[in-house]
Amino acid sequence: MSSHITVTPFLWFDADAEQAIERYLSIFDTAELLSEQRNPDGSLFVGEISLQGQRLTLLNGGPHFTLTEAFSLSVSVETQEEVDEISDALIAGGGHQSQCGWLVDAFGLSWQIVPTTLHRLLGDPDREAAGRAQAAMMTMQRLSIQGLEDAFAARKD
Repeated sequence: MSSHITVTPFLWFDADAEQAIERYLSIFDTAELLSEQRNPDGSLFVGEISLQGQRLTLLNGGPHFTLTEAFSLSVSVETQEEVDEISDALIAGGGHQSQCGWLVDAFGLSWQIVPTTLHRLLGDPDREAAGRAQAAMMTMQRLSIQGLEDAFAARKD
């Protein structure tokens, strides 16, 4: 196979892909607009962006299909401040927080905002401690790094 083959998530929006692009570009540090194709009336047809190095294509395709929580973009972050800032920015204007670090933004796209701490705790060889961290995660909406670490460190007497 050719080394030039790429795989890019292609996201179908009704009519607000341009607004979604503007929002996403304002949230992520290294975001950039890569290309856009416009309809004869000047409205956006397709836009391609890069968020932290991940290419995404957004289409204004009309009401035929809708975004679903069966597909989400996962964002790995280091700090609680990043969890909070990115979550707040994505749900602003009509989105909502869901379970286990998931959220749905104002455009209907699902995201997971996941601190790297979670991966470390869940992958720890101490399966009991990892299980406590996982159980704590299951009770959270927005993930709390301190809450995950506290659950991991707790000992049953």
